Amino acid sequence: MTLSHNILITGASGYLGGTLLARWASASLTGYDKLFALVRTDAQREQVKQYGAEPLTFSPRDEQAVRNVVIQNRITIVFYLIDAFESVGQENFIKALGEVKSQTGLDVHLLHTSGAKIFSGLAGAPTDSPLLDTDPRLYEIQKAQEPPISFMQKPVETNTRVIDLAQANGVKSYVFTPCIVYGRGEGFGNPISIQTVDIVKAASAAGQVHSVTPGRPVSDESLLRNVDKSLPHLETWPVCHVIDNTSLYLQILRSILNGEKPEYGKNGYYLAASGSVTWDDLYEAMAKALKVRNVITDERVVPADETALGKMAHGLGTESSLVQMRLAGKCTFTAKHGAQLGWNPQFPPEHILEAADDEVELILQTLRSDASSGDKPWYKKE
Repeated sequence: MTLSHNILITGASGYLGGTLLARWASASLTGYDKLFALVRTDAQREQVKQYGAEPLTFSPRDEQAVRNVVIQNRITIVFYLIDAFESVGQENFIKALGEVKSQTGLDVHLLHTSGAKIFSGLAGAPTDSPLLDTDPRLYEIQKAQEPPISFMQKPVETNTRVIDLAQANGVKSYVFTPCIVYGRGEGFGNPISIQTVDIVKAASAAGQVHSVTPGRPVSDESLLRNVDKSLPHLETWPVCHVIDNTSLYLQILRSILNGEKPEYGKNGYYLAASGSVTWDDLYEAMAKALKVRNVITDERVVPADETALGKMAHGLGTESSLVQMRLAGKCTFTAKHGAQLGWNPQFPPEHILEAADDEVELILQTLRSDASSGDKPWYKKE
């Protein structure tokens, strides 16, 4: 009898993981036996059951607990969505998956959710031209990165550590990279993203949307949205609707389950992005929505001075020196890999600007109903 895969999803109560579970049934995946979901509370146990997932409670940081769970349940695929910063949990899963492979002969897989910041100038990645997620040199490029912000070194090393340890243990690894994700999360937990939420929090605290990017005056309406080729000096960032982000997760998984052997390891980088926009365009679109709702009184986007940076930092719960890292930066990481698997995002990059009003409304409603809402930035997670 041919053994089927058993799958574990972590981060089920989060923005990305919750939407992944919510879309699971409609994806009509085949080729697996059981779906498990890591949960922390009794309430979450009941909620994941509604999606057909069997709840499991343990700490990913506990090596023995991870080993027991993975081996006892013969888990062969882990989608890790809870920590892009450190590699402790991923390492524990990789070692356990390696044992399952030895015992069963099955291929085993770990998808590590990273982040676009780790492929940006903030982490020392090249930004003078498009950085393709299919570039055969990407592993070496990333390994050689020297981030200008010291603590960005850790998540860069996590990406390479996951790839190296997986290779050593016979595990096929995939580095999945979300970018600026937007849209209403469809899961039972957090419905809002991180970066767009940060813009709202910073503006609310400062009383205005401030630009922390170099480049054109934000009042210049004549410049094209498609700035990647025409205006390479501006700070751009890849964007993706949460539904498209989810569909890439599912397409990678479908490819694995169907035996299509998607590229992995040093060639296994996958960016979920439909294209890029400038930060300034995003600031402008969100400023208009914030003014309509009387969160700010002036929709003009002006460069941040030291006073404004201090207020923004307070709103974000961070230091003034780190505001730019939260709300700006240049990332030329470009998605090509997903298309090779048949992934086709339905929302173009400019849709985030068109949807800014809905995004702001969702964020404000969520924050007002629960001040603790929103996924923690990856560098603040336990």
